[in-house]
This record gives sequence, structure tokens and C-alpha cells, in this order.
Amino acid sequence: MNLAALGWSPFFAAQIAPEDAHLQPVRISNVHRARMSAQSPAETLRLMLPHHISTADYAVGDWVLIEPETTLLVRRLERNSLLQRRTEGGRVPQLIAANVDTLFIATSCNEDLNPARLERYLAMANEAGTHPVIVLTKADKVEDPAFWRDQVTGLQRGLEVVTLDATSESARAVLAPWCGAGQTVALVGSSGVGKSSLLNTLTGKTGEEAQLTGGIREADAKGRHTTTSRSLHAITGGGTVIDTPGIRTLHVSDLSVGLDVLFTEITELAPDCRFRDCTHAHEPGCAVQAAVKAGTLDPARLERWRKLSEENISNTPVMTGPRGNRKVKAPSGRR
Repeated sequence: MNLAALGWSPFFAAQIAPEDAHLQPVRISNVHRARMSAQSPAETLRLMLPHHISTADYAVGDWVLIEPETTLLVRRLERNSLLQRRTEGGRVPQLIAANVDTLFIATSCNEDLNPARLERYLAMANEAGTHPVIVLTKADKVEDPAFWRDQVTGLQRGLEVVTLDATSESARAVLAPWCGAGQTVALVGSSGVGKSSLLNTLTGKTGEEAQLTGGIREADAKGRHTTTSRSLHAITGGGTVIDTPGIRTLHVSDLSVGLDVLFTEITELAPDCRFRDCTHAHEPGCAVQAAVKAGTLDPARLERWRKLSEENISNTPVMTGPRGNRKVKAPSGRR
């Protein structure tokens, strides 16, 4: 393995100054409350952290510079993408993964599939500038995977959707277009959808090295958490994959473009509305409502856009106060 195989690119190399020549670039592979590990081309390193460092400011996938002799962390390089979410009661967003090229949003061909929840993941990926792909697992358990594919294909314009058996070697071939050398993918989704099985298939981990997997309750297709922390792994044949724990609740917040990309058909119509601040609810001359009446816009999509937009406003902190003394006002509420 070399730096390029780990995801190193000219974007990061351009950030190395002459005075950094003695430092070693490594990639964060694990983040815990009081410690971090990083991957070099040769080995996994336990990093020495300065006293002023908070591990909450770092994400798996970050590139950092360290002193080779002591593994002391010196500084983090600028990210080209960052997946994050705001948690219940959290003052700052929780960092999920950094420098991710493709986000595999995993869901199952069963009752776990929830289009409204998938839209939240898509908005998060759009905001981060990461390419989303819906991965429908457990396709081998159903007679017609196309039934489940049809439920998600139209969630976003140009959305790519694949179906697979996460435990089969064929899953590697299905996901190969996004897992080339130097590419980084991340796995997100609810517990029980097969993320751990898919990780083991992509990385070739078996036996004691393999990620633990768990079953689901037949009554509601809900799974148990088997992954408890985020971690970075090498994909067999090239690329890296970041595994994440199952997310029970994904709040929409801090989005500026994520919803616009998700609901492109509404975003494109909005400039044709008579009023610039049109809510697309009751105003005269609303191009969006006209599209609904004409049958060219699904009213359910408009309703989900409205719900997520209102939630984003409610959950996103705003700056208040006079210029020069502005403060962050906490979100007004959670939904």
C-alpha cells in the first residue's frame, strides 16, 4: 500500500508547505474519546495528541501530519468533503467521515426500507459534496428486487441504485465502479441492513478479523447495533471503506444546498413563482403548485420537501446580535 492507495491526492499534496517536509502524512482510521489511530502505507499508528486537541474535532478519513519519530499530531489538512449530523441536544455537529468520494446508503429489500429516511441520508450526502449510491441489500431473500428498487429510484434525479447480496463475492463486482484504487467509500444505514457483512465482503476479512454481524427481528426487520465505532479499512483490490454504526435518528439541519439537490424538480420551478419568498403553499402565481395541479409534480414530494425544509430551519443554529458581537443562537427545536 502507498499513500495514493489510501486516498492521497494532489488536493492534499498542495497543502504541504516547505516547513512540513519533515512531517509524515497519515490518515485517521479510528477516533475514540481520548485517543486516535491513523493508517500509514506500512502500519496502523497510535497517535500522540497535544493537550489542546479534542478528538471530537477529527473524523475518520481525515489526513493529518505527524512527527515520524514520536507520532505526535501536528495539524490536520483541509478536507475535500465532510459528512456530519447534528445529534439530539448536541451543541456542535457530530463528525461521521471525512474525504469520502462515494456514500453507500444501505437499506434492505424488506420492511426496513423507508424512502423518507433515505431522503435524509441523500440530503446529508449532497451537502457534503459526496456522491450517493443506494445499496439495496438482501436482494437474494426476495423474489423480485425490482419492486424494492422502484421505491427508491425516483428519490433524486440521476440517483444510482444497486441490488445485491452483501455476503456474496459478487457484491464486490457490483460496487467495483466506486471502489477503485485511491477511492474512498463510506457505509451508512440502519442497524441490521447488512453493513457489517458488506464490509467483510469488500475487505476480505474473515475469522477473528471480520466485523461482527447480527440478525434482525422478523416482526419489523429491525436490527441490532454490531458496529459501535467508525473505522477505516482497505478494500480488496483497491480503495478504502469507512464503516459507521447504525444511525437510529438522522435530524435534518445545517443544510444549504443538500435539499435543493434532493428536490431539484422543486428548486427549478421556484424561480418562476410570482413571489420570491413563495412557500409553495397558497400564494397566487406559484409555479410549484401549478405543477402539482398539472400532474407533473408529485404532491407527496412537495409535502416531504416542506417537512424537511421546516425541520432544517428549526434545527439549524443562527447568528444573532450586533455586528462585531454576534453569537450563535441555539436551534429552536427538534423534530
